[in-house]
Amino acid sequence: MVKLSNPQETIRILQKYEFQFKKKLGQNFLIDSHVTDKIIEAAEIRKNDFVLEIGPGIGTMTQHLCEHAGQVLAVEIDSSLIPILQETLAPYDNVVVRQGDILKQDIPAIAREYNGGRPVKVVANLPYYITTPIIMGLFESRVPLANVTVMVQKEVAERMQAKPGTKEYGALSLAVQYYAKPYLAANVPPNCFMPRPAVGSAVIRLDCLQGTPVEVEDESLMFRLIRASFNQRRKTLQNGIANSPELSFTKGEVAAVLTDLGIAETIRGEKLGLPEFAALANALGRKSVIKKESDM
Repeated sequence: MVKLSNPQETIRILQKYEFQFKKKLGQNFLIDSHVTDKIIEAAEIRKNDFVLEIGPGIGTMTQHLCEHAGQVLAVEIDSSLIPILQETLAPYDNVVVRQGDILKQDIPAIAREYNGGRPVKVVANLPYYITTPIIMGLFESRVPLANVTVMVQKEVAERMQAKPGTKEYGALSLAVQYYAKPYLAANVPPNCFMPRPAVGSAVIRLDCLQGTPVEVEDESLMFRLIRASFNQRRKTLQNGIANSPELSFTKGEVAAVLTDLGIAETIRGEKLGLPEFAALANALGRKSVIKKESDM
């Protein structure tokens, strides 16, 4: 059987089905077997694993997953790719292809149906515009996850693993690191794809944490504080929070809490890590409760 990681085979199958790339879906298909090998290695795929693949495209990565995993469920949003996948994956009896939007799938139900509720391994090649919603959707669904290994724009991968005080550090860094430990597995140049993207890509593995790395009483409040602090990155933390339409804290209230926590009033959000944001959320949350009780 000819592998799709052979560029000539990719061209042949695309021409056979007269496939037209859809720019709005950010479609770039892998044509390098070295990269697929790196993804398999990074995800630590084993014969007893169930793998959820998001965006299989024409099945290049899926073929390799089928040869290394026990069971694969591939979810593809583009209905025009389904006939191609039926051909390219015909030799494998351990794969199910489902047409649909991954954001509308019941991931916990998938884990129960295909893996008995055990931790799932996720592999995906994600376009920039949908990277964050998909990854955060997986984490927030609370589905049991072993790891999530994704191909993303290099810039996005760098943001996921960035540390406080760096230019790449932002809300995405904190959100990802609340749920997982990022590990950059490989850089992937544009010539590994068809068509060639304008920017470089990277394979990043997110090892999902068993528990949360910080103790926070209100996760929603913490993430609203994080978004507020990076929405206006050059403003001080207290100004960002006070100006946020998602929050109702005054500049004075924020300043008082920062002083209590031993944090400078002039600090910017980019200097704080998860422990500081959790402490800030806990303190402001309690202050909010006290204020509500006094108003009753």
